[in-house]
Amino acid sequence: MAPVMDVTSEAQLDRILTSLDEDKAEEIVQVDLRGKSAMADYMVICSGRSSRQVSSISEKLADRLKQEFGILSKIEGKETGDWVLIDTGDVIVHVFRPEVRDFYQLEKMWQPARATATAES
Repeated sequence: MAPVMDVTSEAQLDRILTSLDEDKAEEIVQVDLRGKSAMADYMVICSGRSSRQVSSISEKLADRLKQEFGILSKIEGKETGDWVLIDTGDVIVHVFRPEVRDFYQLEKMWQPARATATAES
């Protein structure tokens, strides 16, 4: 394992977005939480096409962050693959199956009202 480095939340976010793209995650949305929440600097929400893909995306992301930055992520929900939460400390990643994402509509809680309205039009 690589030693734990002093990695900025922006560097984590960039690597997370790249990892999700490499693994064919769909509808990737990033939410800037700085000044809005003390839980993290960023939240990323994306979808996988199946439970298997959701679990795979999540596992690969956690492995890459561990290997490259020495970040040990907390992961919840990987067993079922409906909704996996990966908490890196500075960035929280939600990987959903599309139906589960539609049901919870998590990004609507964090996006400005204007952005939500344009997304529905």
